[in-house]
Amino acid sequence: AREIYLDLMEHRFDVYYDEIGSIGRRYARADEIGVPVAITVDYDTLKDDSVTVRERDTWEQRRIGVSNLLSFLHGYFN
Repeated sequence: AREIYLDLMEHRFDVYYDEIGSIGRRYARADEIGVPVAITVDYDTLKDDSVTVRERDTWEQRRIGVSNLLSFLHGYFN
């Protein structure tokens, strides 16, 4: 998770890092402060090198490979 965080910061994304509490509470905090996309690193990340990406407005979730994350985010925000 830290590596992804640092990589996103290096590419000038505004990043909010949270690892306290349940995933539901983390999503709620992110929604409350207006984070448009939440990226979750979980046990599956270690197995398949992917993360869950959740969109704030639609709550749509999808798995994206870590190697494709920057490309996805650039496309999402442009």
